[in-house]
Amino acid sequence: MNLSPMRFKNYIWPHNPRVYEIGFARKMASQHVPFGRSVLSGLGMDHRVLRGEGEFVGEGAYREFQKLATVFYEESPGILVHPVWQTANAWFVELSVRQEPTEDYVRYGFTFWECYDGYRRGLAEVGGDPAEAGNKSGGQAVEAAAEYTVLPGDTLYRIARKTGVDLGRLAALNPQIRNLNLIYPGDKIRLG
Repeated sequence: MNLSPMRFKNYIWPHNPRVYEIGFARKMASQHVPFGRSVLSGLGMDHRVLRGEGEFVGEGAYREFQKLATVFYEESPGILVHPVWQTANAWFVELSVRQEPTEDYVRYGFTFWECYDGYRRGLAEVGGDPAEAGNKSGGQAVEAAAEYTVLPGDTLYRIARKTGVDLGRLAALNPQIRNLNLIYPGDKIRLG
């Protein structure tokens, strides 16, 4: 099977790395209860990590490693296209030489962390004013209530400030929230 070449930003590997490992993690919270037991709560997926090893071999191997190192020194995330991993926005967080390099042979290691920049995009309206909703599917008006998905670090007070919805109104619209100080990433909050 012939796989497409690995790429990051404007750098294209001349041949794919020899070894790579993709790791996933989930953040968890543990609350202790009497008699030595714990209640676990999932707090959502953490970043994915791609680690690997490769070699540059032949004439110009060290120059090729230097080109890769130049990309590593750029202080920003970029698009990582991997032969078996989905395309993702990622940070190039580690580059190492695994043995003394020579002009025609460099063995190296690398690590990328997938990043999610959706937090910077802010809120997106998912529903609108039902009175302004157009007729769809057989002439029936479609009514959609706006929702907000709780992000890590959010509080109901912060959500009220971000969305401009009064905290009391948020509480009234979301009776499923029994403790206003206890919401979890991924929870859906009605805004209207």
